[in-house]
Amino acid sequence: MFRSTLVLLLPIFAFLFLSGCTQPEKVFGAKDLAIESSEIKIAGKPRVLTNEFKAYWFAGTAEITSYELMQERYGELRKGTAVTVFVSEDFLPGTQVKAEQSRKETIPVLKLNSTKKFLTGIYPYSIMTSAFSPITKKDHAIKLSTSVQEWCGQVYMQLNNRSKFEFVGHSYFEGDADQKASLDKTWLEDELWNLIRINPEDLPTGDITIIPSLEFHRMRHKKFAVQNAVASLKQGDSISTYLLKYPELERELKIYFNSSFPFEIEKWEETNSAWGSNQRLTTTATRMKRIKNAYWSRNSNADVALRDSLSLNP
Repeated sequence: MFRSTLVLLLPIFAFLFLSGCTQPEKVFGAKDLAIESSEIKIAGKPRVLTNEFKAYWFAGTAEITSYELMQERYGELRKGTAVTVFVSEDFLPGTQVKAEQSRKETIPVLKLNSTKKFLTGIYPYSIMTSAFSPITKKDHAIKLSTSVQEWCGQVYMQLNNRSKFEFVGHSYFEGDADQKASLDKTWLEDELWNLIRINPEDLPTGDITIIPSLEFHRMRHKKFAVQNAVASLKQGDSISTYLLKYPELERELKIYFNSSFPFEIEKWEETNSAWGSNQRLTTTATRMKRIKNAYWSRNSNADVALRDSLSLNP
């Protein structure tokens, strides 16, 4: 009887064994990396915009701020300037480009164009990052892009928010060359600046997963990937501080902004791992001037004098 029972059970044991051996290997995405999920818990929920918000951001002007920049590069600090341009505009979510005119399918976004200019010895660096974040609903940035130009060559990177995050990168470096990646949705470092301006309470805190800035990936030649980080928000009477720490990357980003609306960004600090045998250095950007202006219509030679109001001349 024992033998006949064993004969009956052998196929079952074999099936269970083979089933266990042929299970696909688990692919770890953004939600598996951190202690807590980093996805927006109320993604798609409408935002309630105050009259104060509408009056500031839908007035037909941009907020332009200049900063005195001390940029770490190749183990040394380089003096330069940074500029942030925040402005609302109509956006086509399907093709993910600025709409030439408002129509049924367009949505309002807050756009950040952030630029840096500094010298590395004889040759100049120019960096620009753009981020487009939905205003009327809670969701991740719809699109990011970064370009870097210097005398060795140029680099362009772009992330599109579709069913997943779709990344493309083009570089003159052999090691970077042409890249493509598709990643699960998680927080984006480049979208945090817009979140501060829209509503700092939407900022992620605690143990999170996040994709570092596109500029960081380029400047440090890192593979495009999701990273673990710890985020904290310290709200003060006049100035609040958002701190982002990447333990594995030895990277920290600290953003100082006004505690009351419209939450203007006053300063930021960025520290990465040491470059070669050099000590760790901190990039800083400190506000110089701020104006509100419809800059796109100020494009004549006579308008060059307006740069004085931002301390950007010569």
